[in-house]
Amino acid sequence: MNATDRTPADLLRSALAADPARPLVTFYDDATGERVELSVATFANWVAKTANLLQDDLAAEPGDRLALLLPAHWQTAVWLLACSSVGVVAEVDGDPGTAGLVVAGPDRLDEARACSGERVALALRPLGGRFPQPPEGFADYAVEVPGQGDRFAPYAPVDPAAPALSVGGLELTGAQLVERARADAAGRGLGPGSRLLSGLSYGTWEGLSAGLFAPLAAGASVVLCRNADRLSAADLDARRESERVTVTAL
Repeated sequence: MNATDRTPADLLRSALAADPARPLVTFYDDATGERVELSVATFANWVAKTANLLQDDLAAEPGDRLALLLPAHWQTAVWLLACSSVGVVAEVDGDPGTAGLVVAGPDRLDEARACSGERVALALRPLGGRFPQPPEGFADYAVEVPGQGDRFAPYAPVDPAAPALSVGGLELTGAQLVERARADAAGRGLGPGSRLLSGLSYGTWEGLSAGLFAPLAAGASVVLCRNADRLSAADLDARRESERVTVTAL
């Protein structure tokens, strides 16, 4: 990645310029049997569409705070990078009552109703499927995002020194996030071509770093496993082998 990258969105742009076809996020849900693999280009396209949804349809602006009530999931990773692209502060497991916007999964909709601003619901179904019945009071992400533009340009430049992420009582600017991600990548021995398997929750910096930011900063990729505790040791070893995993974080 480029030494001049100062925000997570910068890291993604550098990854896209370097090798758009390589895998970036491979997602497993071991409760449903789902497997999805997203190249850098495909992931960046999802991020662009989501950032356009945020900026245009939801009228989000730099400095706005978004409560992100989602598990470790490939769509959560998309939202994290979309927030960075717009300059919105992603508050992982944040208080929807004090946030200007909320994005929630199907099991946290009641909690999300405390938000008086824009509300978006994700069904988290395989292949990004929509809700069978749209939840009242929410925009269905799977309905709203496909029609968004494939390219994104922020109306205002994103300040690397502005807050970008809040998780577990820790708040980081974009520049601090990138610096930490690079340090974590070095500490885990990640480099271009590395494959990190993570079964960690996105509710901590450690989980966010292992499950997205450190691999992105290193030019590596992540095998993100939800409900990995359902795997036997033999199944986990088989996955490591089939996915060519070089580093594991469980």
